[in-house]
Amino acid sequence: MIYEYWFARMKNISDNKKKKLREAYGSAKEIYYIEETQLRLQNFLTKKDIEQLKMARKQKELEEKYYNMEEKGIDFVPYFQKTYPKRLSELDAAPYALYVKGKLPEEDRPSVAIIGARRCSNYGEGQALEYGKCLASAGVQIIGGLALGIDGAGQRGALNGGGTTYGVLGCGVDICYPRENIGLYMDIQREGGIISEQIPGEPPMSYHFPLRNRIISGLADVVLVMEAKEKSGSLITTDMALEQGRDVYALPGPVTSTLSQGCHRLIRQGAGILISPEEFLKELQIEVSENSTELLKNEKMLETTEKVVYSCLDLFPRNVSEIQVKTGLDARILMETLMTLEMEGYIKETAKNYYVRMSDVR
Repeated sequence: MIYEYWFARMKNISDNKKKKLREAYGSAKEIYYIEETQLRLQNFLTKKDIEQLKMARKQKELEEKYYNMEEKGIDFVPYFQKTYPKRLSELDAAPYALYVKGKLPEEDRPSVAIIGARRCSNYGEGQALEYGKCLASAGVQIIGGLALGIDGAGQRGALNGGGTTYGVLGCGVDICYPRENIGLYMDIQREGGIISEQIPGEPPMSYHFPLRNRIISGLADVVLVMEAKEKSGSLITTDMALEQGRDVYALPGPVTSTLSQGCHRLIRQGAGILISPEEFLKELQIEVSENSTELLKNEKMLETTEKVVYSCLDLFPRNVSEIQVKTGLDARILMETLMTLEMEGYIKETAKNYYVRMSDVR
């Protein structure tokens, strides 16, 4: 598998060319040792491609990099492996290989992507959280980009609903981007998976994200757009989804909101209309019990200070310093309150000094 890892790492030869080359010679090991005269017989390879192959053979410490990757708990999944997602393998532009921390989506369960604006409104964020929670509690896998705003809210909602979610990154899976979502990044690894086509250690680059978006839509059966401006990256993802044969739904919003203009345009063009999570689940022909779509209402009474702190932890893991600014509480009182709420099961510390509100309060 080390030779396959070597071949997958090559950046300057397209995935389709790499697939053709591997199918011609049977394995990456054969490609590694093949003579240049044989490579020239492949008319789809340019002189530059052949030079890139020759240079790639000079890479050092390849075995060390491969075993370091394994030690970090990162799985290498090339396109020809049985565990490679079938939803992706059906696509023309399927990645040559995936790198995974955690697990990959299950093939026999429905999968829905929740996407939208990073700088979203409270309305959009709340709806993403609610849809993520209700769908996940009904057994739907939630796909997102781990981004701030809508994507992260949908994925946090999925975890709050006791379901599984998968974050597709535009960098190596060993890098949390954006850093603000470190708590979510860690939780997803335990309850789902972090996925990327970028090699471990690859930093987030602007040109990685449009490529990342095709994987988000490709892993989903349906794509939900919760908020998007008229010219939004989310609309690029919906174009990819339609090309891939995926259904697209959009959430209507206030007609005066620029954050809903993209959604309204999608609806005008024929996208499905999101009315409620329950209605959407009916369209997916998934039966849902009342308990799986409603927040528990039997919260016990909290002290005033506890209520103030609890109300600040509705959507995302927040740092203690941010909570203190929002509540205005003394540091000692705040820490005592956080400890009390955590002990009673109301909140959870997802990373050091980062707390998130638990949805199922007992």
